[in-house]
Amino acid sequence: MWQEIIKAIPVFFASMLKFILGPLSGYGSKLQLVTTIFATVLGMMTVVVAFTYFGGWLRTTLLKRFFTNKKLFSNRSRKFVMLWKKYGLVGVAALTPLILTPIGGTILAVSSGSPKEKIILYMFVSACFWGVILSFATYFFGHSIWPGFIK
Repeated sequence: MWQEIIKAIPVFFASMLKFILGPLSGYGSKLQLVTTIFATVLGMMTVVVAFTYFGGWLRTTLLKRFFTNKKLFSNRSRKFVMLWKKYGLVGVAALTPLILTPIGGTILAVSSGSPKEKIILYMFVSACFWGVILSFATYFFGHSIWPGFIK
């Protein structure tokens, strides 16, 4: 049991940065499917909760210290506004595991002024859905896609 938990720690940290890295690293570590899904969802939700509740503090203390001369309207911020207007909170939560990173999707959702409980709920549902789909796809089609990945 402890070996499974220790092998799940890199899956947890990988899915904090980019969601698809969770199922891929779980597959590479030869973890059980359920452990991979759990560690992937837990990694994303750790980032979501941290940035939802402490994002304002991080913005005021860290970003203003290092990035004082930032332009208000850049091409990147316009793309985020367009994405938000087109899809809303549900769309951003659904696209976070696939296109956005957990950090980027949460920052976009928090900056829109949505309620924190809704952000966490929608991100959790999205993480569970995509965690199951991507883990099943990786585990069942992994050997045909990456034949030399695991020997």
